[in-house]
Amino acid sequence: MVDHPRLHPPERETLEQFLEQHRGMTLAALDGLGDEVAAARLLPDTAMTIGGIVKHLAHMEDLWFTRTLLGDAWPSPWEAVGDDESWAWESARDDSVAELRELYSAACERSRAAVARFGDLDARAALPSFGKAPVSLRWMIVQMIRETAQHRGHLDLMLDVVRRG
Repeated sequence: MVDHPRLHPPERETLEQFLEQHRGMTLAALDGLGDEVAAARLLPDTAMTIGGIVKHLAHMEDLWFTRTLLGDAWPSPWEAVGDDESWAWESARDDSVAELRELYSAACERSRAAVARFGDLDARAALPSFGKAPVSLRWMIVQMIRETAQHRGHLDLMLDVVRRG
């Protein structure tokens, strides 16, 4: 058996590819959706919406990579709410699908730029994670993969409800 290097890319490339795949699927979840559907509560017993998930993920991108990794100030629209995660979930109902797509895309682009500033996955974040200790870039990328994949599952369930009408 020939061991082809593209079958086993370096760790950083692998992590970034998985994160990009989940980011792309998150954006794809918005394709063809109307604003009302994005704001609708589609699953019983939860206040989650498609728009709320996308806005929450934009907030988490900025939390981990802009705020925690770089130590930079919160970018817009988070500067007024900071760590208040509930705002993203609740305010998304007032956002159009186009606004949600732009917000998430911009947050992902800031994250890519932040990550690109570090050559080593062992680089430590400027700010402590959960108020305890700095985490590595590797940890943050894995955390963002986990967070995005988890919510991609929620989006899949909601999109199934939409498709079934």
